[in-house]
Amino acid sequence: MRQTEAYISLGSNTEDARARLDEALLALSSLPDIRVTRVSPAYVTEPQDCKDQPWFVNRAACLDCGPRWTAPALLREMLGMEARMGRVRSPDPALRFGPRCIDLDLLLFGNLRSDDPECILPHPRMHRRAFVLVPLRDIAPQVIIRNGQGPDALLSRLHYAVEGRRIIQP
Repeated sequence: MRQTEAYISLGSNTEDARARLDEALLALSSLPDIRVTRVSPAYVTEPQDCKDQPWFVNRAACLDCGPRWTAPALLREMLGMEARMGRVRSPDPALRFGPRCIDLDLLLFGNLRSDDPECILPHPRMHRRAFVLVPLRDIAPQVIIRNGQGPDALLSRLHYAVEGRRIIQP
């Protein structure tokens, strides 16, 4: 039976951010034919794009997805999970990267490459985000993201700092 490894990023910048991430991981692990196999430590991370908001708590996780799962189906389930947890997506583009009670991003789904606007893979901005790459490196340092490069190679191009479990990226 075919299993596909999917990598996701989880984030929240509410007062109960860590509990929100735990809730999302529990919900993911309860999905049929999905097993959460690895989870990174939690990092407190500086907001990107929209700086005037609380810092985030971010993690990465690896999911073993059974044959019933496709990347679009997993992404739809993750978006539904966000909505059930209270996330409201603003139609205002200026607020796209604003505060979030939960943010679940599909980073990679096996070796799938997709330009479908509904499910772009690898995630189109992950190579620029230390808050995604550092936790991903913790659970999958060998994973190939783009152009034959893994987290370390992509991180080497970014200006960022890790101080304990804090990620600072101006």
